[in-house]
Amino acid sequence: MTAPLTPPPPPHDDSPNEVWQASPPAGAPAGSEYEQDGPGMRTEVREAAVITVAVALGGVLLGLLWWWLAPHVPLVGDEIDKNWVVYLKDTEGEQAVGADGTFTLLGLGFGLVSAVVVFLLRRRGGVPPAVALGVGSLLGSLLAWRLGMWLGPDSDVLAHAQAVGKGVSFAAPLKLSAKGALLAWPLAALLAHLGLTALFGPRDPEPRYDTPVD
Repeated sequence: MTAPLTPPPPPHDDSPNEVWQASPPAGAPAGSEYEQDGPGMRTEVREAAVITVAVALGGVLLGLLWWWLAPHVPLVGDEIDKNWVVYLKDTEGEQAVGADGTFTLLGLGFGLVSAVVVFLLRRRGGVPPAVALGVGSLLGSLLAWRLGMWLGPDSDVLAHAQAVGKGVSFAAPLKLSAKGALLAWPLAALLAHLGLTALFGPRDPEPRYDTPVD
C-alpha cells in the first residue's frame, strides 16, 4: 500500500524584506487626496489662511467691546498765563489701569472662544491650524487696539480741553499703557487649543499588520 499524497504546506517567508502595511482609514475614498496623514499641503494651507482671516476679523468685535466697557480717565483743562495745561481730575483713580485690565480680560475670553471654534471645525489638529490661530489672534488684538483708540475720545487733549472750556471734565484718549495685553488673546487661544487637542483630539489608530499564514 502507498501512503496518500498530501500537498506540502505553503512556504513561510521569514525574509527581512517582508512588507507590513497598515490598513487605510475607514471611509477614505480610493484615489482621493486624503491619505493616512490627512489632507494635502495645499488644502491645509488654504484652511490655515481662512482661519487666520476669520480670527483676525474678530478683533473688530473686541475693539468695540473694549471701547464700550473700558473705564474713561477724566481730565481737566486749565489756562495759566495764556497757556493751557491738562491734568488728571482724580489723581488717585485707577481708570488707566482698568482700561488695560479690560482689554486683557476680553482678550482671554476671545482666546478661549476662538480656540473652541477652531477645534470644533477642525478636529484633526496639526501645526497649520495652530499657527493660523496664533497669527490671527495677534492680528485681531492689534486691530482691536487701533479700533478702540480710533473710536475713543480725541487724542489731542489740549484742543479738547479748549473746546470744552476751563475746569470742565472730559475723557482722556483710550490707550493701552501695558502693551503686553496684546498677547492675552493669542496666548490664551494657543494654550486652550493645545489643551483641547490633547484631551479630545483624535488618537492615531494602531496599525494592523498582515499576519502570514503558516
